Amino acid sequence: MKKNSPEVDLPTKGIGSKGVERQVNNWLTSIVIDLNLCPFAQREHEKNSIRFKTSFAESERDIVTDLIEELLVLSKQQEIETSLLILPTALAEFEHFNDFLGFADSLLEKMNLDGVFQIASFHPDYRFAGTDRDDAENYTNRAPYPMLHILRESSLDWAVDEHPDTDQIPLDNIALMNSLGVEHMRKMLADCSSIDD
Repeated sequence: MKKNSPEVDLPTKGIGSKGVERQVNNWLTSIVIDLNLCPFAQREHEKNSIRFKTSFAESERDIVTDLIEELLVLSKQQEIETSLLILPTALAEFEHFNDFLGFADSLLEKMNLDGVFQIASFHPDYRFAGTDRDDAENYTNRAPYPMLHILRESSLDWAVDEHPDTDQIPLDNIALMNSLGVEHMRKMLADCSSIDD
């Protein structure tokens, strides 16, 4: 496993876990919820059933340890709907982050949790296959920090049943990002880093 490249600096600015989690909550409310990128996020946010967990791990081995802990927490605490494992000090380079996702998926299989949980991903430099770095549509999965989003498969099944056309959601999101433009989205994401009252 690789260690995070030391020349890449994620903007934690010594704010600690509470500050990091507040920035991520800003992103969740002002981008994901306000722009309706996920039609189901507001419901869980209002129920206070989203867990924010900051990991200051630097090596992939330590990230796996923290991911195991999060999976066990969700397994035991059914009132937590979903968890965002935030990684402000690791996997700053998107290519390394993307490679790590394979470890995360294999971990679910080793823990016999494949089919129970699913891991989605967000990153400040997220890039979909076939896109350029500055394409606006990448902002559907861009966030202040690298994050592993642990979802319950049962909730995904519920979402599919409740929503008239879940396949249309990503297409609508791409269209929205393109209409708002990359400069607008870049500013929105940067504004999430404000933790002033």
